[in-house]
Amino acid sequence: MKTIFKIVTVLFLVGCHGTQIRTNESLKLPLSQEFKSYWFDGTAEISSFSLIQSRYGSPRDGMAVLIFVTEDFLPDRQVKANQKSQKTQTVLKLNRTKNFNTGIYPYSIMNSSFGRLGQYNPLVKITTSIQEWCGQSYLQLNRRSGLNITSHSYFEGEADQKLEIQDALTEDELWHWVRTHPDQLPQGSLKILPAFEFLRLYHKPIQLYTAIATLDSNSDYNMYHLEYPELNRKLSLIFEKKAPYQIVGWEEHDLNNPQNTTRAKRIKKIKLPYWKLNRLGDETFRDSLGLN
Repeated sequence: MKTIFKIVTVLFLVGCHGTQIRTNESLKLPLSQEFKSYWFDGTAEISSFSLIQSRYGSPRDGMAVLIFVTEDFLPDRQVKANQKSQKTQTVLKLNRTKNFNTGIYPYSIMNSSFGRLGQYNPLVKITTSIQEWCGQSYLQLNRRSGLNITSHSYFEGEADQKLEIQDALTEDELWHWVRTHPDQLPQGSLKILPAFEFLRLYHKPIQLYTAIATLDSNSDYNMYHLEYPELNRKLSLIFEKKAPYQIVGWEEHDLNNPQNTTRAKRIKKIKLPYWKLNRLGDETFRDSLGLN
């Protein structure tokens, strides 16, 4: 285990200085029996959050949900498999949703990210959609030889883009590292792709940015921080110190204007096979999450 940790650390440090990160299929990160018992029980972990979303310079009340679930994934097509086979890989999927209103009209944001379990450089795919009454945006990243990105937006200058970026860390995959191997979270100066949600909401170019990553803790929780000097933005993920390292909240700070801060605080966490709970009467599970 010590040897693996040293190798992974070296590879992350190489990546921090902009060298292409390559998937090493021979390098595995072990999954404990405790991890397998929690994540392979046939349910999803669903956490609800009260949300204060900064938008147009004002705080907006809303709700956020994190849904973590393991599933079988086809690595070539990079989609969910209908059934497990010798061709499939096991991934941890995170669906992250936000809903809030800006005046008369609502926003609905959903981000999905997929990370292979037990492997270094796990991320394989990210999708993000943003809907509001003015229009909608959709972005998809597939990690193959590099980061292959397709973007569609109703804004002039952002519509119908295809981009290829050198392989690098992404902000979204670090939400997975928090849950699987928080001791491997990279620190120091990183070249990283910020969250698609942020890039589209604030109309920033889709490219790698420099971020300073730090990990600290208080008496109750660990906190992982990403600060982007060029974007004047700081993201903080707050999570429990013990496995399964549940995320209890997060903050996004505008470093130019501290009043423009987004905060999410956990309300409730439950484990359920939500895909089976679609009948009349199953709305009561939303009540248990505080979503109604």
